[in-house]
Amino acid sequence: TELTGKLEEVVMIWTKQIRQVLVESEQIRREADDAGPSAELEHWKSRMSSFNSLLDEIKSSRVKKIISILQAARSKTLKQWKELDGSITIAANEAKDNVRYLYTLDKFFGPLANASPVMMEHIPSLMNTVCMIYCTSPYYNTSEHMTSLFLKITNQMINTCKTYLYEG
Repeated sequence: TELTGKLEEVVMIWTKQIRQVLVESEQIRREADDAGPSAELEHWKSRMSSFNSLLDEIKSSRVKKIISILQAARSKTLKQWKELDGSITIAANEAKDNVRYLYTLDKFFGPLANASPVMMEHIPSLMNTVCMIYCTSPYYNTSEHMTSLFLKITNQMINTCKTYLYEG
């Protein structure tokens, strides 16, 4: 029971740390007012990396041994642990899925940034791809994500026009 108590304390510390990571990941992002669509991809790549690292740690042999001991002792701390493990898995899957879908837009980011203001030839394909993401992505098809993406695409178009005007 003494060992079980110490292991439960360790798991409770991990639980608190994981909850903090989840809370921070859900907070509103602070970005530059003129951030382009590449910033959206970078955000999700960073988030994917963080959650995958956390998943790797949770699946490590050290953690598995501690969880196994607590399972054998029928510890009540495991209910919270399993919920958090599920939440981390969902967050990692969301980030991975969003990166996969946003990479389909990556081919438009360069031309959008380097085109002249007459960038109309890129817009239909870009919008079709955004529509495809909205229709097929299980995670990215929220108004919050779409609004953020459209804002960044618009920012990039404005920045391209400004550059063209100042250089021309």
